[in-house]
Parts: sequence; C-alpha cells; structure tokens
Amino acid sequence: MTFSTAIADIREERRSEGRQHWQVLLEGKVFAPGDRGTLEAVARSGARLSVAVLGVVREGGEIWLRIEKPLMAGTKVTAHVERAKAGAED
Repeated sequence: MTFSTAIADIREERRSEGRQHWQVLLEGKVFAPGDRGTLEAVARSGARLSVAVLGVVREGGEIWLRIEKPLMAGTKVTAHVERAKAGAED
C-alpha cells in the first residue's frame, strides 16, 4: 500500500554506539504493529531521500514508526507499507 502524508512529530528513541534512532508520527494511522516499509521525501534541492521503517510502536492511541534518519515535522512523505504476516507484532 502506498499513500501520501506528512510527518506530524519526531522524537529521539535512543542513542546507541554514537548513532541516534528516531521515532516519527505520521498524519493518519495506516501503519500497524509488525508492518515495515519506507518513507520517501524530496529535499528542497530536489534530492530524494528514502528512509526504512524498522518497526512500529503503539503508544496509547498513537502509532510511532522507528527509523534511523530524522525527518522534520511537516515534511511531506510518500509512505510504502509492507503489511505484517498474520500473528506478527513488534
């Protein structure tokens, strides 16, 4: 499944061995726990950025996506969702 949306919020998940890991919240709730996928954004320069969705975290009524590259709140993205197999959860 592919859809257009925007980053609603971003937060640092953790730091590990000098690397930062991030979580982003999308406008809309299409990803579900166990899903994977990618987020694609276009920089002002026209460069395309593809960021892997490494996992999905449900927190209260929100769905946060685990990623390794930060995307600023307000960034327009194209999301590609790879649905989890039945019974798979993060």
